[in-house]
Amino acid sequence: MLSPRMMPSLIRQLSSVSTKMPCHSLNLSESQTRAMWRAADCVCFDVDSTVCMDEAIDELAKFAGREKEVADLTERAMKGGMTFREALEQRLQLIQPDMQMVETYIRENPPRLSPGIEELVGHLQSRGVAVYLVSGGFQSIIEPVATELGIPHENIFANQLKFYFNGRYAGFETNQPTSNQDGKARVIQYLKKKFGYQRVVMVGDGATDLAACPPADAFIGYGGNQIREKVKAASPWFVESFSDLVKELSMA
Repeated sequence: MLSPRMMPSLIRQLSSVSTKMPCHSLNLSESQTRAMWRAADCVCFDVDSTVCMDEAIDELAKFAGREKEVADLTERAMKGGMTFREALEQRLQLIQPDMQMVETYIRENPPRLSPGIEELVGHLQSRGVAVYLVSGGFQSIIEPVATELGIPHENIFANQLKFYFNGRYAGFETNQPTSNQDGKARVIQYLKKKFGYQRVVMVGDGATDLAACPPADAFIGYGGNQIREKVKAASPWFVESFSDLVKELSMA
């Protein structure tokens, strides 16, 4: 796991990454995307509504008794006029997730993994494929997910909540790339530069996942929990079950 001393350096590297690359990955056909999936040396999964069945911030809002207010704000944000970071900041201001709330939430709400994800991650790891969780959610809530899937915590790229010395909510780390609309793209470009991955596949359900391709070499849309029509329409290959991805690997 990355130590606190290493984080500022990592954040600086990620923040300096340019994502202005030729747009080619989404022009792959379904058969080309399937071939890229079989040959992938790195797979990045979204977490909310992809690896997990729910959206953590919505569940945290429900836990805090602010479900309706946060849902209304989310709906307004989806209609435009608000950046990804602004929407995140305003929802967290409504929830006010202090340290005790977050710890209790994690203790009382174990991860609800999407069907088939454990088998899929196991298959990928047995093939020597690097697996990462890249999310606009929160590190502390995603760590139990990674533990259950056998993914090292240093392979999590997510937002980090901040707390005052008395445990009260103090905001979130705005230098984390995942607090931006293009944050997942920045993370993938960083991983390719640092580790030399040649065939990176992004799997997810949302617009920020789609926006990560490129620099991801292929994108697979996932609709097992939520089908977002714009993402489905733009995905060269769209699946509603992780078993489809497992089956494709068996053809390699």
